[in-house]
Amino acid sequence: MGLIVQKFGGTSLADAEKFHRAARRAIRAKLDGSQVIVVVSAMDQSTDELVDLAYQITDRPSRREMDQLLATGEQVSIALMAMAIHHAGHDAISFTGGQIGLRTDRTFGRARIRDITERNRIVSLLKQGSIIIVAGFQGVDEASNITTLGRGGSDTTAVALAAAFGAEVCEIYTDVDGIYSADPRIVPEARKLDYVFYDEMLELASLGAQVMHSRSIELGKNYNVRIHVRSSYTDAKGTDIVNVSSDLEQVIVRGAALKKNLARVELGRVPNRPGIAGEIFRRVAEREVIVDDIIQVIHEGGTTADISFTIEANDIEAARAIAAELAGEFAEMKMQVRDRMAKVSVVGVGMRTHTGVASRMFEALHQANVNIENISTSEIVISCVINQDDGEKALRAVHAAFDLGQPPLQDSAA
Repeated sequence: MGLIVQKFGGTSLADAEKFHRAARRAIRAKLDGSQVIVVVSAMDQSTDELVDLAYQITDRPSRREMDQLLATGEQVSIALMAMAIHHAGHDAISFTGGQIGLRTDRTFGRARIRDITERNRIVSLLKQGSIIIVAGFQGVDEASNITTLGRGGSDTTAVALAAAFGAEVCEIYTDVDGIYSADPRIVPEARKLDYVFYDEMLELASLGAQVMHSRSIELGKNYNVRIHVRSSYTDAKGTDIVNVSSDLEQVIVRGAALKKNLARVELGRVPNRPGIAGEIFRRVAEREVIVDDIIQVIHEGGTTADISFTIEANDIEAARAIAAELAGEFAEMKMQVRDRMAKVSVVGVGMRTHTGVASRMFEALHQANVNIENISTSEIVISCVINQDDGEKALRAVHAAFDLGQPPLQDSAA
């Protein structure tokens, strides 16, 4: 008997009828002969409501207490999902992350999964015919503190469970019918992809595509989990996330993404000597600030440099605190923070063997009258940091420039 992991996001659990719809999908999989683990997110908007409530209490809530608070959303969902399955006449049992032994590190708000310790218990219940309901997004650390995995962390929970229990497939149910060449809310002509490679999806997720959590894709790639993203409202085939294969066409650009709400931190007149950059980013890491692009420019004479890097806008205050510390040590250093930045990117494994992608992208932005602030590249990604006000028109421009709304000439889907 094979195992299927099904994950339902918050928009798929917005009300009682949607819980019943999700329950019917799990029951159908069971009746088709599969063992079933269901991972659920908090109900639609409930996490945002909890965050808003916390900030009505205090403008500086502790990260530990925020995890205690936010984990309650998924606890509501697991109980309601189990009730919906019971109502339909089938066995189900719900578990929090801690109850299945989902162990994480102690990074509150951004914890990483280390192990799942209660596997034998889950296997025994599956063999008895129960549908297992697990709270996504959460776990516990070595001291039994509740931790959360960050926004979108239920995807990571689902893929981790699929890897741990050897699932045949991890189905991600959402309010869209698959993964698109760009956000269809911004680019109406965006095309649903039949398949996308792990490397491409990992980059798209980290660059602003919101269908999947980037760490879930990383787990899927590392453990070769078959992931299928599909609509919770229809039975239509969605998008497969697969390994690179010679049987599948490697188009030059697979998709485009826009990441908003960024800020750029500029540190001017930093001493240019060994160890300074390491010291700056050690302090950044200690405050758990995620850094995007980093650029260093050496001044004439070579004694000082300018270092700039992009961060998420909600980390600005942490960056200011770091700069205040450094200013006391480096008298000439100046700091400037520019908010309301965004990053537009194109992604495709075919870039590895094709030239001219950068010039085509830059020309598209030029024609759209979008100024480029920073540029970063890798084997399969080209990204440009721009003003956030230009973000949506920039995404539409690069999507059109690479004809991403049209299917590849020889699209041989998995």
